[in-house]
Amino acid sequence: MTKLIRRLFPALLALGLSTAAPAAPTVITWFGHAAFQITTPAGKVLMIDPWLNNPKNPAAQDKRDPLTGIAKVDYILITHAHFDHLGDAVALAKKTGARLVSNFELGTNLAKLHGYPKEQMGMDTLMNIGGEIMIADGEVMVALTPAVHSSGMGDPNAGEHAADIVYGGNPTGIVLRIKNGPTIYHSGDTAYFSDMQLIGEQYAPDLALINIGGHFGMEPDMAIKAAIAVKAKTVVPQHFGTFPILTQDPSGFAAGVKKAGIRYIGMQPGGSITFEGRNMIK
Repeated sequence: MTKLIRRLFPALLALGLSTAAPAAPTVITWFGHAAFQITTPAGKVLMIDPWLNNPKNPAAQDKRDPLTGIAKVDYILITHAHFDHLGDAVALAKKTGARLVSNFELGTNLAKLHGYPKEQMGMDTLMNIGGEIMIADGEVMVALTPAVHSSGMGDPNAGEHAADIVYGGNPTGIVLRIKNGPTIYHSGDTAYFSDMQLIGEQYAPDLALINIGGHFGMEPDMAIKAAIAVKAKTVVPQHFGTFPILTQDPSGFAAGVKKAGIRYIGMQPGGSITFEGRNMIK
C-alpha cells in the first residue's frame, strides 16, 4: 500500500495543481469623463482622476451623492491638477483613508490648499515622470508617463490680487502593471506626441484608456495615432461627451482603431469590463 501511494503521489499532486482555483479577476469601472475605478485580483481598489460628480455618472443623477456608494478606496491616482481630474479626491480620501499617488507638486499643493490629508501621502507615493513605484503590498507597479498638456489647481484662499490658479506639477499619464492582471495605460489629457511610441515599447498596455474629447486634448484622429503608438491591445475612449465643447460621438475613433487592428470597447458610464490575467473576458 505504501509503495502504491508513493507511485500515485506525483499524479495526485499534479491533479491538485491543475485544479487549483484561478486568480481573481481585475475589474475596471468607468464613472464617466476620465474617472475610473480598478479593483485588483487581491481586492485593492484604485481610483484614477475621481471626478465622480461629473454629469455623465449615473450615480450622480437626480442630485444624488455618488460617494455614498463608495465603501473602499486604497489609492487615488491623479494625472494632473485640473478640476475635472482632481474631482472628488479630497472627499474620497477623507472618507476612505486612500493614499495619494501623483507628482510631488500636485500632492503638496492639494494638501495645503484643498485639505487632502497629509498623512495619506508621502515619499512612497509622490513621484515624478520616469520613476516607478510599487503600491498595494507589491501587487501594482505605477509609472507616470509624459503628457503634453497643462496642470494647475484653483486656490480657494486667493486674495484679490493673487493668481487664481497655482502650479500642479507636470501633467502625466499613468501606467499600472498589475500582478496576475493587465497592464493599463491612462492617457490623462495629453495631446499626441511622437514619443508615445516609447510608452508602447516599454509597457505595451493590455488596455489603454485614451482621451478623445478634443479642444483641451487630442482630437479623435490623433487619439487613433496615440492608440497605435502605445501598442494598445484594447482601447476604451474617455474624456468625451461630458460638455458640449468636447467630442460627442466616439464612432470615428472606434472605426479608426478597429481598422488598425486594435480591439475597441465602448464603455457606458457606470459599466465595467473584466480581465482574467491579461485577457479581457467581458
